[in-house]
Amino acid sequence: MNDQHRLDGRVAVITGAAGGLGSGIARHLAQLGAHLVLLEPRVESLQPLCRELREGGAQVQELACDVTDEASVARAAQAVAEQHAGRCDILVNNAGILVPASPLEALTLADWNRSMAVNLTGVFLCTREFGRAMLKQASGSIVNIGSIGAQSPNTSPPYSVTKAGVLALTRHTAVEWGPMGVRTNSVSPGFLRTPLSEVHYANPDMLQLRTQVIPLRRLGTVDDIAAVVGFLASDAAGFINGEDIVADGGFLHTTLMHVHKHADQYGGTHQADLSPFARLNQQKT
Repeated sequence: MNDQHRLDGRVAVITGAAGGLGSGIARHLAQLGAHLVLLEPRVESLQPLCRELREGGAQVQELACDVTDEASVARAAQAVAEQHAGRCDILVNNAGILVPASPLEALTLADWNRSMAVNLTGVFLCTREFGRAMLKQASGSIVNIGSIGAQSPNTSPPYSVTKAGVLALTRHTAVEWGPMGVRTNSVSPGFLRTPLSEVHYANPDMLQLRTQVIPLRRLGTVDDIAAVVGFLASDAAGFINGEDIVADGGFLHTTLMHVHKHADQYGGTHQADLSPFARLNQQKT
C-alpha cells in the first residue's frame, strides 16, 4: 500500500454503521487512518463498535441520525461540521433495508415506501447535506452501497428498484459535482456472508447453491467490500468518478453458462453437485 491509499486525518461519515457491512467498512477506514463519524437511528447500537475502534486508537464520533428524516440528517451534518471545523471528506451511504420477499401483486405500499425512504431518499438526503461541506472545500469522495440487485431482479422488487435508483443518483452526482472536486462512485456487492445473512446459510443447501454459481466458489465477505470502499474513498481512485464497482466474484456473468449442459459448464471442470436445486425446490412444495 502506498500513501495514495491512506486516509489519514480525513473525516469519513458512514451511515448504517452498526450493521455487519457498516461496521466492517468502519474498521477498514479506521485502519487507513480516517477520523470516523458513525450514524445510526439508535446511537446506543453503536457503542460496542465505538468502544472497539477507540481501543484500537481510532478517532470516532457517533451520532443519532435517521436517514429518512430531513431534519435529522441536517442536524447530523451540522454536528459533524462543528466537531471537524466544517470538514467532511468521505461519505459512505451504507444504510439500507431489505423487505421480505413478495410478488408484485401482493407487495404492500408500506414496504414499498419504507424501502424508498431508507434505500434511496436516505442516500439523497445524506448526499445533499454532507455534500455541502465537500462542495465548500472543493474536494470529497462519496461511496454509495448499491447491489447486484440493481441489475438483476430478485425476490424483493423494491430492493432492486431502489438500488437501481442509487446507481442512477451516483452517476448524476458524479457528473454534476465532479467539476467542483467531488467524486461519487458506488459498490455493488453480490452474495455476502454477514451476521444478517447468516440465517440463509444455516441451510447447507442454500450455502452450496449460492457458492457453486459464483465463479470464485465462495461467498463474499465484509472485508471484500470494505476494501473496495476504502480504495474508492482514497486518492488512489482519484480519476474514478461515476462508476459502479461490482464485487460479486463474477456471479452476474454466469447466466449463460448455467443454461448449458452441466457437463460442459466452466470448460467441463464444473463438477459440483446440482442436488441443492432439487432439494430447495422440494422444501418449498
